[in-house]
Amino acid sequence: MSTAISTPINISKPWLAGLITSTLFLIVCLSWGTTWLGIKIAVESVPPLTAAGLRFLIAFPLFLSFALLRKEPLLFPRQSRWFFLFVTLSYFSLPYYLLNYGEMHVSSGLTALLFSCMPVFILLFSALFLREKIYPSQMLGIAIGFGSLFMIIRSQGLHLDQAEWLGVLAILCAAVMHALCYVVTKKHGSAISVITYNTLPIGIAGAMLFIVGLSVETPVFSDVSARSWGALLYLGLVASVGGFIVYFLLLKRLSPIILSFVFIIFPVFAVIIGAWYEGQTLSRELMIYSAVLLSGFALTKLPVEKWFR
Repeated sequence: MSTAISTPINISKPWLAGLITSTLFLIVCLSWGTTWLGIKIAVESVPPLTAAGLRFLIAFPLFLSFALLRKEPLLFPRQSRWFFLFVTLSYFSLPYYLLNYGEMHVSSGLTALLFSCMPVFILLFSALFLREKIYPSQMLGIAIGFGSLFMIIRSQGLHLDQAEWLGVLAILCAAVMHALCYVVTKKHGSAISVITYNTLPIGIAGAMLFIVGLSVETPVFSDVSARSWGALLYLGLVASVGGFIVYFLLLKRLSPIILSFVFIIFPVFAVIIGAWYEGQTLSRELMIYSAVLLSGFALTKLPVEKWFR
């Protein structure tokens, strides 16, 4: 009887596991791909500091519940308190304010394309701080990616508008800060639980951003549209918590290299969804440059030299 039961499980299990993994991967790409449109809608009637703070304050109770259910520690190790401050400021607080500010002046699709260069900054910081080798093909991929990014920005006409340039600069700064945080985390925070890493920093960052937003931006909550409230709820509950949980599950199923291609795929969703919502036409020029950009950044993840080995 046990043999009869185990046979169909062994036959169907690889197929089922592959289907589940593929579904989870698609969910992460969709949730992160729609994040940029969510930010765009949120800052339509909520100032950027306040919007970033509200997003994290909405997400924090669920992160806290998740940590308590798994009995994960909330505090970083005593010797890593400086690292806690670094993560709170350079991963959650400043970058998400910069992203919100940038999306006030730049389309959600272009924001995602700009942020997709973040893994390239990780590669550069890894070479600088961790002494990891950069292969010639990776350097070629970086050159192709940033060359295409320049052509995308130029094709969108951003060379004429100072506010749009400030938005582009803010988004790139956010990408640089996230990349630096990932590399520092690899060096100093690899022993810290992923849940511990996120829970208190996201709560404290949300409180700080919200308090500063109240004093600096003086938002009028009666003027906040239902659409912006909906976007904040989506960002806090789905994009932040849901995306985190699914990504956490995928870490156990996929290699880090394969999983890192999320950063190459989600901009595609972001560009298509953002163009649909904002009523923009995807020009042939934009699609070609975007494909070249993502191909270049993909090359930095899978250097040709390693294939021949």
